[in-house]
Amino acid sequence: MTDLLTRDEYKALAARLTLPTNAFIDGSYRPAASGKTFSTVNPATGEALAEIAACGAEDVDFAVQKAREAFDDGRWSKLHPSERKDVLIRFAKLLTRNRRELAVMESLDSGKTIFDCETADVPETIHCLKWHAETIDKIYDQVSPASDDHIAMIVREPVGVVGLVLPWNFPLLMLAWKIGPALAAGCSVIVKPAEETSLTALRVAELAMEAGIPRGVFNVVPGSGPEVGEPLGRHMDVDMVSFTGSTETGRRFLHYSADSNLKEVVLEMGGKNPSVVLKDADNLDRVAAHIVNGAFWNMGENCSASSRLIVEEEIRDALLERILAHAREWTLGDPLDPEHRVGALVSSAHFEKVCAYLESGAKVLMGGKSHGGAYVEPTVLEVDAQSKAAKEEIFGPVLSVLTVRGFDEAIEMANSTEYGLAASIFTSNAKKALRGARAIRAGTVTVNCFGEGDITTPFGGFKQSGFGGRDNSLAAHDQYTQLKTIWLDLSDDEDEAVG
Repeated sequence: MTDLLTRDEYKALAARLTLPTNAFIDGSYRPAASGKTFSTVNPATGEALAEIAACGAEDVDFAVQKAREAFDDGRWSKLHPSERKDVLIRFAKLLTRNRRELAVMESLDSGKTIFDCETADVPETIHCLKWHAETIDKIYDQVSPASDDHIAMIVREPVGVVGLVLPWNFPLLMLAWKIGPALAAGCSVIVKPAEETSLTALRVAELAMEAGIPRGVFNVVPGSGPEVGEPLGRHMDVDMVSFTGSTETGRRFLHYSADSNLKEVVLEMGGKNPSVVLKDADNLDRVAAHIVNGAFWNMGENCSASSRLIVEEEIRDALLERILAHAREWTLGDPLDPEHRVGALVSSAHFEKVCAYLESGAKVLMGGKSHGGAYVEPTVLEVDAQSKAAKEEIFGPVLSVLTVRGFDEAIEMANSTEYGLAASIFTSNAKKALRGARAIRAGTVTVNCFGEGDITTPFGGFKQSGFGGRDNSLAAHDQYTQLKTIWLDLSDDEDEAVG
């Protein structure tokens, strides 16, 4: 684990930071063509951190043009795989050298705790890039089983110019999940960070250039959804968009694709993820710790958060007693204090959305209060299965508790939302664990733990949680490539057969 500084040391480091403010296109920082800017705000204090270039369609066009030039001339896409690997390894080393700066910048911009930024987000960002870099020259193409008169090669080629649209909840890590495999595949990328959290993407682009990624290959265009996201989604020279965010916005990118060049679209969207705890679960104290971590980590601003507890009635009270005890350990306060586990929600608008669920009339078992315009206490609600708190994605530190009378009812309730991103099942019965894991309609199901797998396992959802590809693992490389069949006829010229 990273050696953490004190709160005062983090504050001093924050005061010394030079924050990037302009778009990064074709290897250098540049203001928006319109000259417009927008404020990025520290949600923990409400104070403006910087004025960021508010880009628009003209900037998107310029970024796409430069990305296309870089792709077509092969300065990155046609490099030997080992050369791309070497550059990405240098890139990961530069991120490591600047890891503390990135952690503080991320905490200031998003409200995330410095504890999480230092011990999870930044280390996993670096690991993700290294993993994909090391994979580049170890992926083999294929030769199909053809006749003696033919050879059929199945090869991967980079998809081309890719738009990467990021969420605000994990700015660095989601950036890595996308640029790792996209750059490894040889694509040129245009990153559209969330308005709320643009700083680290801009700084990472500068470090990428320093590492040797050629100009035009890695571009960052900050701005609003209508001004940057939509022009990117509709652009006729963008070959693919990978989007992580809300289901509502994901639908828009499907429309943009249909209305333009039918570009490929990969969507990773919302979740209302269940933790199913059966009455035979072992070690309820350990179960409670996993559920609390899943519900309150990153302030619950996590698409795979364990936001629904579905528990058999025989153990409900015993489990809730332990959950409330563990939840009290998740202290709320200044994100730059490493003693705190729960920081500020990302914006005042999101704060108001989460608070609306706290006022929905559900029975509050713990928490339920807000503080200072950006902070919400870890909250446990007892809810009805048809309530909004049980059905809708809250995206805050709120755990909704539902009680069931048996295994079948628990699985039915787990599947009773429009989402299918992640789930957990806790039981000591191996047969029920496997039956439940297969029956739950979700892209990732963990057994006797909360988690998302790791870099080696595909991450993505069923139903309205997304489709089109997967983050992490070798599957992530596939989504940034296209398959091509090369058919060779080896028959004698005198043969009349046609392959």
